[in-house]
Amino acid sequence: MERRPSIGVLLATWIAVGVVGCCGGGGLRGAAAAADPASFGGNFEITGAEDHVKSSADGQTWYLYLDKKAGVGFQTKQRYLFGWFSMKLKLAGNDSAGVVTAYYMCSDLDAAPERDELDFEFLGNRTGQPYVIQTNVYRSGVGGREMRHSLWFDPTADFHTYSILWNPKQIVFFVDKVPIREYRNSEKPNTFFPIMKPMYVFSSIWNADDWATRGGLEKTDWTNAPFVSSYRDFTADACAWGPTAAPPSCAAATGDSWWDQPPAWALDDAQREDSSWVARNLVIYDYCGDRERYPAPAEECALRTTSS
Repeated sequence: MERRPSIGVLLATWIAVGVVGCCGGGGLRGAAAAADPASFGGNFEITGAEDHVKSSADGQTWYLYLDKKAGVGFQTKQRYLFGWFSMKLKLAGNDSAGVVTAYYMCSDLDAAPERDELDFEFLGNRTGQPYVIQTNVYRSGVGGREMRHSLWFDPTADFHTYSILWNPKQIVFFVDKVPIREYRNSEKPNTFFPIMKPMYVFSSIWNADDWATRGGLEKTDWTNAPFVSSYRDFTADACAWGPTAAPPSCAAATGDSWWDQPPAWALDDAQREDSSWVARNLVIYDYCGDRERYPAPAEECALRTTSS
């Protein structure tokens, strides 16, 4: 019988290298910095319709609203180059077909043609049908590297943690500390791994019923509006890039921070085992296997260390 990912093993592993406790005291040198966990609003500014954002009384949980009039989003005030980025999300429930909640990193404040980008996109569905989680990687404006997964839980019932590890060796997308996607760099110069441009962290909720659910066949039912996505516990243990063009010292990949040390450069045995479990059981679409779209697989596909 197939097993669920060994979350306990994963937690123990990442505690050892600092992931779970990444916002604790100490361990940060040079220009590396952790986002202030005491103030969600202190880390972000609203983009879009400000009347479509609410917060809890203590300001620690934000709620983004989508209705037929408008959606909304937020972005960090700070840019980062490499690090660990994590947020807890609870997605819009019930009939959410056509609705997309995005949590992503991007080097530009708009869809610039040369942008670098790392995406989590949560694609809503009809009542009783599961959400789909889509990830993508852009380098210099070129994406087309989509993977889609189902989840082993209901993401609308409670908060779950979605994280990105980004260093010069690899990018890993995590769900509740389970690595669902590994995207490795090559030792050779290449055009597929984002490594030069600092990125902001964004999130938004918006209507995408032209493509999001069953290729656009399922349209948004506005009688269910407003659709609400919820956010809390943002963490960025990362190399903070200031307002000047000059790169900070931590951008030199010195290995001073845990996320740029050997334990964070590759998945360990337990993580590869869990990643393989995900590949066997939860992958819905993988661009690396789409021969109709890509007759020759992309160069980065050969660098994966896990498979189904």
